[in-house]
Amino acid sequence: MTGTTHPAASDRRHGWPLRRWPHPRATLFLIAAAALVLAPLANLALIAGAGDDDLWPHLAAHVIPRATLNTVLLLSGVALVTVVAGTGTAWIVTAYDFPGRNAFAWLLPLPLAFPTYIVAYVYADLLGGVGPVQSALRSVFGWSSAADYWFPEVRSLGGAILVMGFVLYPYVYLAARVMFQTQSVALLEAARGFGATQWRLVRDIALPMARPAIAAGVALALLEALNDIGATEYFGVQTLTLSVFTTWLNRSSLPGAAQIACLMLVAVAALIALEHYGRRRHGFAGLDIRAGHTTRVALAGPPRLLALAACLLPVGLGFAVPLLYLTFEVAARGLLIGFDPALWRHTLATVLIAAAATALIMALGFGAALALRIVRRPIAALAVFIAGLGYAVPGTVLALALLSPLVAIDNIINEAARIMGLATPGLILAGSGAAVVCAYVVRFLAIAIGLAQAGLARIPVDLDDAARAAGARPAGLVRSIHLPLLRPALWGAALLVFVDCLKELPATLLLRPLNTETLSTYIYQFATRGSFEEGSLAALIIVMVGIVPVIRMVRAADTVLPGLALRAEMARRNPAAVRGGA
Repeated sequence: MTGTTHPAASDRRHGWPLRRWPHPRATLFLIAAAALVLAPLANLALIAGAGDDDLWPHLAAHVIPRATLNTVLLLSGVALVTVVAGTGTAWIVTAYDFPGRNAFAWLLPLPLAFPTYIVAYVYADLLGGVGPVQSALRSVFGWSSAADYWFPEVRSLGGAILVMGFVLYPYVYLAARVMFQTQSVALLEAARGFGATQWRLVRDIALPMARPAIAAGVALALLEALNDIGATEYFGVQTLTLSVFTTWLNRSSLPGAAQIACLMLVAVAALIALEHYGRRRHGFAGLDIRAGHTTRVALAGPPRLLALAACLLPVGLGFAVPLLYLTFEVAARGLLIGFDPALWRHTLATVLIAAAATALIMALGFGAALALRIVRRPIAALAVFIAGLGYAVPGTVLALALLSPLVAIDNIINEAARIMGLATPGLILAGSGAAVVCAYVVRFLAIAIGLAQAGLARIPVDLDDAARAAGARPAGLVRSIHLPLLRPALWGAALLVFVDCLKELPATLLLRPLNTETLSTYIYQFATRGSFEEGSLAALIIVMVGIVPVIRMVRAADTVLPGLALRAEMARRNPAAVRGGA
């Protein structure tokens, strides 16, 4: 044994044993992330506890049952549309070759650039009784009024499901496509060698291996649908979220609104727990060295047309039609000629706030997911669970719940300045863009955590153990293994967070600094006056800003994934390659 160093001894030289990492800092990081979300939620519970006892029986008897039923039906329909559209298109562009496949690979995520309420306004105008579609039908067939024919009512629960589903399906598409691209080619080719059909490849191999990512994407889409206000209000669908707003605005009862919000929080906590339970026993054997290079099946005849139509339908309904409509409105109303110079300032403010929030969210989300992988204790899982609950709170209620903590922090800072004889700075957090950033962090932290966890689930723990046995320090392990292998998931998470920050409206309305507008609040001004078409140019700017990271993310995934798979295989065969690091 002379001249041989035991792996555990090597680990002790770096101060962390082989089988038990010291994790006080990781635990404190998780607790801090959970506290960031728990503080406003606790304040929300305090507001709900101060509610009027006479109002709650009325809400429980006449408001909540109907709103709960509508919410369940809405979420069920959105889940069905997003799973079919997102997973189906992700598999089609990954496994098959047909005309336009390369274009659809980056076109399919683009509906995420649209706020759901803008798309709702577009289709309500297009398909309404006085809209161009029904007007054309009456003109062609000679119908004199809407009573002469039947046309589906767009302002309905079904209309809300379709609009939301075709805007939110990219959550599932992005997560599923990354998983399909990194699946083991050896497994797929072996199954083909044994005579497996394409349907069995999907059913027995591709879908089970991608199930954690699909579940995370569906959960994000449902949480986004649950928090929507504009589309459901415009379509006349009374959901729990809309009930929060109507209770606060129409009844002037913030405690009553907080009570409904707390009920929503319990429901969403159950939804998140169900998603985690559904993928608790799903593990992976690792990445294949040739992942991403599986031979795509060339389609011909009717299957080629079906694949083309399957990809064209969600892109057309979720992106092309709204884009063409807004472009037409911009041109018809001369918005480029009479350009509002303030739009440049609003755009810059929107991008800066969204970028700052995205950077913080990605750091916290990735750090929390990695800390959970290190700690592996129930308290860590509970902290991550709490950190993801902010997505369940409607933006307006979240803003109101944040005001008290932010003002309290400002008061502490001002009191400290007064004690030290300095000039009091006034409202630092509550009166600046920092308040909006805080709301975004609490609101969208679940996106980064969910996708980071889904990505980490694909990295075998054996790689961590092998790297530690070779003497790698924690920072070197993260830099050499976790970060490279997580890059596609991190790109996708950063994209989703950034675009969601661009579109966020309720929290921004209440927390933005005075005399500061974002693109979403600028559009809202026109929508409240019933002339949202006047805000078409601002909506197009949101879309154009959102398209850039979408295309970059898709291109990066297509070019980086094969190299990442090779790096994973090298790391597995030669763990000493990841040795070192500060």
